[in-house]
Amino acid sequence: MERHTLRCALLSTALLITPFMHAQADTADKTIALSNNYAGNSWRQSMLNSWQQTTEQAVKDGVIAGADSFTTAENQATEQAAQIQNLILQGYNAIVINAASPTALNGAVKQACDAGIVVVSFDGIVTEPCAYRISMDFKQSGLDGMDYLAKRFPDGANVLEVRGLAGVSVDGMIHSGVVTGASKHPQLKVVGSVNGNWSQTAAQKAVAGILPSLPKI
Repeated sequence: MERHTLRCALLSTALLITPFMHAQADTADKTIALSNNYAGNSWRQSMLNSWQQTTEQAVKDGVIAGADSFTTAENQATEQAAQIQNLILQGYNAIVINAASPTALNGAVKQACDAGIVVVSFDGIVTEPCAYRISMDFKQSGLDGMDYLAKRFPDGANVLEVRGLAGVSVDGMIHSGVVTGASKHPQLKVVGSVNGNWSQTAAQKAVAGILPSLPKI
């Protein structure tokens, strides 16, 4: 899922950094930076590997001059905003963002746009209008999960919601789908919620911590 949206973001960015969006020669001297908010789970490691493989090939093929990646510590929006401001000063032509927050980075993103930098957010998107957004219907994903549980447990069940990274747009959209699903299927009772950071280790620890205080799941 993330690898697909990342590749879409890379393709879109390569097209957008040339005014006419079609001449490869116009992007051969351009540089792109990835601002990533988190790398603590296997999905993000796969994403970073995909970035490296795809951009190395793009540089080899002469599509772009360079593409660096930068990851902040522990999903900190303030640190990522400062990182983006630093990327502006370094003179990148485009910045691809997997954002810690849909709103907290908007000021830095607007600064980048005002400096003539193309900004593309994907997966964890930003809401600043000047940035391009590549995403999928994550709310539907959350609703689909609740629809499945309703079929699996037609007589009802207690549900523990294991969420992703706190504050990230993807987590918020999936949670919105879960809430919609709970309203749609009142026999499903969401009795608890923890953040598992989309990491098996973190999720197991969080679930183990809350289970003793919950009714039977």
